Amino acid sequence: MNGKTKTLDIKLLDRELRIACPEEERAELLDAVAYLDKRMREIRDAGKIVSVERIALMAALNITHELLTTKIGRGVDLSDFKRRMDSMQSAIDQALAEQDTLF
Repeated sequence: MNGKTKTLDIKLLDRELRIACPEEERAELLDAVAYLDKRMREIRDAGKIVSVERIALMAALNITHELLTTKIGRGVDLSDFKRRMDSMQSAIDQALAEQDTLF
C-alpha cells in the first residue's frame, strides 16, 4: 500500500458496512461492491435462499467459480491480481469483524 488507508461506507444487500480501503484502490473496491451486491440480489430474488449469510456464501462461490474458469490472457500481472484479491479479502474480513461487534 502506497497511499493512506481510509474508511469507506458500503452497502451490500441493504446492509451497511464500514471497511478500510487504501485510497488508490477505492474505485476498484467500489466496482467490486457493486458487482457483489448485484450478484447477491440475483440470488435473493431467485427466492430459494433467504439467509443473508447463505446468499453471501453462494455469491462468493459463484464469483470464485467465474474467476477460476475464466482464461487469463497474456499481459495480466498475476501477482498484482493476487495482491488485490488479498487486499479485498482483508477488507471484507475486517468489515465482518466490525459488524459482529455492532450486534
